[in-house]
This record gives sequence, structure tokens and C-alpha cells, in this order.
Amino acid sequence: MNIIITGASSGVGFEAVIELILSGSHKVIALARSQDKLERLLEIAHGLNPDCQLFALKFDIVHDDYEGLQQFIASHFDNRVDILINNAGVLINKAFTELRESDFVEMLQSNFIGHVRAIQALLPLMPAGSHIVNIGSMGGFQGSAKFPGLAAYSASKSALHTLTECLAQELTEQGIKVNCLALGSAQTEMLEQAFPGYQSPVMAFEMGKYIADFALTGSKFFNGKIIPVAASTP
Repeated sequence: MNIIITGASSGVGFEAVIELILSGSHKVIALARSQDKLERLLEIAHGLNPDCQLFALKFDIVHDDYEGLQQFIASHFDNRVDILINNAGVLINKAFTELRESDFVEMLQSNFIGHVRAIQALLPLMPAGSHIVNIGSMGGFQGSAKFPGLAAYSASKSALHTLTECLAQELTEQGIKVNCLALGSAQTEMLEQAFPGYQSPVMAFEMGKYIADFALTGSKFFNGKIIPVAASTP
């Protein structure tokens, strides 16, 4: 499989990449905004599997030019993408009364618009049987308990959930499946920054493995689904 994953330099994205390269059966392009963290990812991945086909590119899904990404894909993937994992995102924990309009703009750009741009740019490269996996959140899952301070974040993830359902219908004739994993908490750097002192019952590597496995096999069983991935309803 030719797989692209955004937000790959840390957290569950980093761990998903590690899981995907272990078998040596897949080619993976890892995208993130931090060159240093991508180099660390490459070093660790090649330490675990010296023959892995992992290619890293410093890329901002919101602001960068997708023509450069498409050229990078052409040189490494022969212009075919089988799986796109839209994992990049940011989290702001701030009381609603303190949120500025710019906070909502940042959340929507990073957690929604950036993924829209990525999907639109890569769809022409995705054949029938491809799988788009959006990484959502229990914060944006209808009926789940909501946390104070996460209004902007949860609203942006809810938009991504609805986009998933709409795209699954629009891409039916092309044979492309679209699903969304609404993740509960996992012990990541982003979680620790947003909720200092909180200890998640799920480690980042565990969630990363789940994401990788679902990206490879989930399209056999699901399409247009928002799947809660949490031991409880946080």
C-alpha cells in the first residue's frame, strides 16, 4: 500500500507510522511541520526496520503549496495513493468567554480546512478501493460528554465528522471509502500541554497501532462511519 499520513512527527501519528513500517510491506509518506521531529522519526523507523520505505516531508497542510507535495508523491509513489490518514491537528484549551475569533479560525483551519485541502489535492491520485481515514475526537462526537475549554476544538472536529459522512456518499461511484475515528484521550504531548497532570488510560503507541490497523482493514467493514474509539464516553 502507498500510505500518506499527516501530523506524523509526534503523538499517535508518529506511532501509527512506526506500526505501518514494521512489516516492510508498505510505502509511507510522513508529513509534519517540524523537520527535526521528522528526522527523529526517520532515524527511529530505520533503526526498527532498516529496509522500510518511509519518506518524510516538512509540509503544512493549511498554508503550503500542494503542487510541491504532488511532485514529491509522484517521485516516491508513482502517482498512486491507497490510504490517506488525516491526523494533523491542534488543540486549544480555553474558556469560551476567553476565546478569540482567531482561536476558532486556527482550530477550523488546522482541524478541518487543512484536511479539506489535502483530500481535494490527493483524490485524483486515489484509485477505487482507496481509504481516507479522518482522525476526529470524542469531543466532536454527538452525545458524548463535553469538557469545558474545548468548545473551539470540539466544534472543529465535529465539522470533520460531518465531512466524512458527506464524502463517503460523494465518492461512492469512485469506490473510495471514507471513515472517521473519533478518538478518546491518549497520552500524547498535545494532551499533556492542554491538560497538565492528566494521565490517559491509553498510551500513544496503543492508539497509533489501532489507527494503523484500521487504515489498512477498516474499509472492508465501514464506510461513512464515525467510530468512537474510547473505553468510556469522556
